[in-house]
Amino acid sequence: MSEHDHQAEPDSLRTPIVAVLGHVDHGKTSLLDKIRGSAVHEGEAGAITQHIGSTAVPLEVISDIAGELVNPDDFDLPGLLFIDTPGHHSFSTLRSRGGALADIAILVVDVNDGFQPQTHEAMDILARTSTPFIVAANKIDTVPGWNPEQNRPSKVAIESQSERVQSDLNDSLYEIIGQLSSKDISADMYWRVQDFQKNVGVVPLSAETGEGVPDLLTVLMGLSQRYMKDEMEIDTAGPAAGTVLEVKDTQGFGTTIDTVIYDGTIREDDTIVVGSKPEPIVTDVRALLQPKPLAEIRADEEFEQVPEVVAAEGVKVAAPDLDDAMAGAPVRVVGDRELDDVLDIVRKELADIEVSTEEEGVTVKADTLGSLEALVSTLEEDEIPVMDAGVGDVAPRDVRMAETAETAHEQSILAFNVDVLDDARQLAEQEDVGLFEHDVIYRLIESYQEYVEEIQEAQQEQILENITRPARFEILPDHTFRQSDPAVVGVEIRGGLLRRNSNVVAFEGSDTDRVGTLKTIQDEGEDVDEARTGERVAVSIDGPTVGRQIKEGDQLWVEIPEKHAKILEQELTDDISADEREVLSMYLERHRNRDPFWGK
Repeated sequence: MSEHDHQAEPDSLRTPIVAVLGHVDHGKTSLLDKIRGSAVHEGEAGAITQHIGSTAVPLEVISDIAGELVNPDDFDLPGLLFIDTPGHHSFSTLRSRGGALADIAILVVDVNDGFQPQTHEAMDILARTSTPFIVAANKIDTVPGWNPEQNRPSKVAIESQSERVQSDLNDSLYEIIGQLSSKDISADMYWRVQDFQKNVGVVPLSAETGEGVPDLLTVLMGLSQRYMKDEMEIDTAGPAAGTVLEVKDTQGFGTTIDTVIYDGTIREDDTIVVGSKPEPIVTDVRALLQPKPLAEIRADEEFEQVPEVVAAEGVKVAAPDLDDAMAGAPVRVVGDRELDDVLDIVRKELADIEVSTEEEGVTVKADTLGSLEALVSTLEEDEIPVMDAGVGDVAPRDVRMAETAETAHEQSILAFNVDVLDDARQLAEQEDVGLFEHDVIYRLIESYQEYVEEIQEAQQEQILENITRPARFEILPDHTFRQSDPAVVGVEIRGGLLRRNSNVVAFEGSDTDRVGTLKTIQDEGEDVDEARTGERVAVSIDGPTVGRQIKEGDQLWVEIPEKHAKILEQELTDDISADEREVLSMYLERHRNRDPFWGK
């Protein structure tokens, strides 16, 4: 991670970037709010700075919150920068050079719920990006009988509970440790972990009461200091490198990009290169915007302009031509380098996250490049081809793209964590394009797979409806009701499914003789569409005369066209009944005595 776009001596340590992930409702937002709130309370407003899409908590404030757990003299990292991007886990898939944007992650798990779908998904992303993480086992205060006390360390908090509460909580905590272990991750309570590079620390806490929050900050700080110090070395004087969190309209500034700068410095008027398709955007910074200090933050999201921003920090960059910028894409200040060199760096980074598409397949949209990459690779694992993939909301052009797919089920859009524009939704309905939306990747794919199954079943039914079904039947003695025009006789179905308007044949050895067309079926005087094995019905057959071409006791068969016989044998055997299969194989056997390749 610490290789730089520019070759200059590192002169300072930047703040580690922390991402918070986890299942919806497990308390990610409350935890961030608690850390912010505690920091404001401890350091008074101003000590903590609210950046764009992130919150910086300086070391002194962490030390105040953590009490005796953190001695600031033991650290030379300046504090922690928490990313608080919208979307359930989009930021976990945001990239920086060579990996995830976050240096370290907190995986929030509700002690009552354990691992849930999004927890598993977050774990997969952490594994894929090799991001170190700790587990925040949240909501310890909801264990029945819990006796809370604001903001104390979790070990102290747990030890002051009754034995029953401690025992119930331990059961839940060890269940979470077991779930981690089933993913081949060795974990334990953080105070028992000797080597955080080999084991994941679990921090029991409550975002509600603040219990355990001091421990969380201590562990984050300790881990960063111990294992990431080298990666935090940056050249503050060098040109900035960053990642786009979000592209949005900001009143008075047009399209802006919320960005986390993780190396160097960005200044007003700098020329920047921003990742986009098909080519990176080259533009000049008009303004760098930060929220006003926390005390005034409620004042209608007012921003103030700042002359420069040094890593690691979040900033809103206002510049011309940013409409096509992509969330998750790199941002680079050109500085004293050749523009072509910087363009190459950005192109190369975009190529690393390139998703491969095929001639045929579904259309995919996601909120960031990272989540697009995660979605497309999961679709590949499920052998679902992707024809078109992009970042951003679903627009009419995506619907038009999806329409060009050859098969009905591939005329579909899978939208992960993005909006669908109204005109695109109407167009999709009008053109019968399948639209699937979710903020959990595997749920999104599951709903698409169910849809594909439904379509395939409907197609099978349609084929079955239009294909001649096998049947043989016998004319019953003393059951001739009319001799001809049409002949009406009583029959018993010996096997298969007899349907109206079927051609009927009799076998002469291995040859068939067309007898006529079976027009109607009557069961006790009522017209019916079909009759099955064992049923006795009256049928009318156009063509023959009873006593000449057909007679009582004759065995007759439904004539199956060769093409239908082939489809029945090769594709639909599972969709027809056992006795139909039996009749079919008898029918094929007779034909194949004459011509071994008949119906193959």
